[in-house]
Amino acid sequence: MMTDVKTAPKSPPAIPSLRLLGVRVDSVTMEQAISSIAGMVHSGKIHHIIPVNPEMVMLARKNAQFREAIERASLVVPDGIGVVYASRYLGRPIPDRVTGVDLTKRVAAVAARRGLRVFLLGAAPGVAELASLRLRSEFSGLIIAGTYAGSPKPEEEAEICRLVAEAAPHILLIAYGAPSQELWIMRNRERLKVPVTICVGGTLDFLSGAVRRAPRPIQRAGLEWLYRLIQQPSRWRRMLALPRFAAAIVMNSLSGRTEREHPAQ
Repeated sequence: MMTDVKTAPKSPPAIPSLRLLGVRVDSVTMEQAISSIAGMVHSGKIHHIIPVNPEMVMLARKNAQFREAIERASLVVPDGIGVVYASRYLGRPIPDRVTGVDLTKRVAAVAARRGLRVFLLGAAPGVAELASLRLRSEFSGLIIAGTYAGSPKPEEEAEICRLVAEAAPHILLIAYGAPSQELWIMRNRERLKVPVTICVGGTLDFLSGAVRRAPRPIQRAGLEWLYRLIQQPSRWRRMLALPRFAAAIVMNSLSGRTEREHPAQ
């Protein structure tokens, strides 16, 4: 059952986090994530949420700014199945995946019920508009405050920030891909003044129908990455991060390096 914004606990229990190859990941369930986000909307503070997968972990090891953006997030949810498997291998199992697509739909459901305004930013031209139509069709009463493609280029930031600020959303979904979307938020979150920003990567592509999501059995088997690779063979270079991530996790474990747990921020 989804948590209602008005009944969300004021002081939820601290969510533990662990570090995979030095990169923070919170051990959070979907229900905990939704409860936390619901509380953030009216907290009077600015929050950003980042879903993390193995590819992003490997990228964050090399990119200090990206790693800092993850570190400063209000919530870092375990998106990729590889992250879940790695946590189990290390003996600190994360309950399950919290995918960007499923998280976005759950957030949209809460927003529709509570009258919260949502802005869709990023993806290719026209994709956010299609995703908006589908979300509003699925979640009656959902208020889409605005949609805009734009780009994460610094020269476009002033105009994008103006558009978002004028729309005054409670929740901003940003889909520029990692690490561009995370770095964009770190540069602009204070002037946007949006209570909750969620980095959603390719989620708008799936929601719009531009990219077909894997069938449920393939999702449950943890093979969505393979299904997407078949659809988009050009992603093969990016997929090389998966075996590198697995090898690095095993090597770190065998060398006796430990990743301490910390409470989520």
